[in-house]
Amino acid sequence: MISATKKWIFLKISSVVLVPLMLWFLLNLVSLYDKNYTEVLFFFTNQPTKFLFSLFIIFAYFYSALSISEVFEDYIESESLKNVANKLLFLFAIIIPISTLLILTKLTL
Repeated sequence: MISATKKWIFLKISSVVLVPLMLWFLLNLVSLYDKNYTEVLFFFTNQPTKFLFSLFIIFAYFYSALSISEVFEDYIESESLKNVANKLLFLFAIIIPISTLLILTKLTL
């Protein structure tokens, strides 16, 4: 399978997964708006919330990394600069979600 086809398929799959997760997150974010710190902390310590929020963060960064790499493919002429930009993008797409989830788990312990 061609690399561009794989990216396209992964973009479509991750966008389909992101839609219900985004709706869930937005509805809960609206309900958490007026809550105090302990209620927000209680929300994030529930096991289903931890799992769903983790999935949301992972898929959101995966989707954004794939989308931004397509922009790099279209607008960066230099092949070496494009490769460096894509490698840095995917490195940050791994580091940022992991660090976000680690910080979230440390806050809720």
